[in-house]
Amino acid sequence: MTEPSKIRLTGVHKRFGDKHVLRGIDLEIGRAESLVVIGGSGTGKSVMVKCILGLMRPDAGDIAIDGESVVGLTGRAHDALMARIGMLFQGGALFDSLPVWQNVAFGLIQGHRVDRRKAKQIALEKLAAVGLGAQVADLVPAELSGGMQKRVGLARAIASEPEMIFFDEPTTGLDPIMSDVINELIVKCTKELGATALSITHDMASARKIADRIAMIHEGEIVWVGPVSEIDRSDNPYVDQFIHGRGEGPITMQVKAL
Repeated sequence: MTEPSKIRLTGVHKRFGDKHVLRGIDLEIGRAESLVVIGGSGTGKSVMVKCILGLMRPDAGDIAIDGESVVGLTGRAHDALMARIGMLFQGGALFDSLPVWQNVAFGLIQGHRVDRRKAKQIALEKLAAVGLGAQVADLVPAELSGGMQKRVGLARAIASEPEMIFFDEPTTGLDPIMSDVINELIVKCTKELGATALSITHDMASARKIADRIAMIHEGEIVWVGPVSEIDRSDNPYVDQFIHGRGEGPITMQVKAL
């Protein structure tokens, strides 16, 4: 990387009992860069993100944002960090009982103490940015399709115009066409904000679309990092097996006997 890092993980380890989930993660994300982390289920992607967010504390190593360690932040210091981050959750994580606009504005009202009238105006602007009209603002999530719910989740993620946005499996459960629509919106919104983006996904079509660089994690270690343009000629056996969906290779599926 030539640009100064926005997020840096150095030697990050995390265990749960006897299970060593993260085994010394070293990873950097540049300012305004979109990094996508690929890897199979149970390889440590989500645990890594939770450690960055401060939802889990690593057992060893350091995580720095803008050159300052964020490990162990609590109270107001952690709240201040979270205020700089937007998040698009895998399942949408929308509040069923709140209308769409309040879902989008939730962080603005609760976290940033924005006046409700102003927050609704911002929510409508962000909904428009993801291709949703004002007519959906007073609907509840159950009245929306899966693709529309993802758009609402994206609008919420960008509502506070954060410095960093995390995307957790952003296209899970969507058909290929809607997946591409969401990918295009992710690229558009992050570029317009100049935000640093970290995404985790199994979807290679999504990774190719939204990434500047791709990192692959396997059994808690980063086994390859490089520009998206080099993914098909990485000469890395783990990457090659994963991107082509092959059953044979160094990655073995854990199958529990019945």
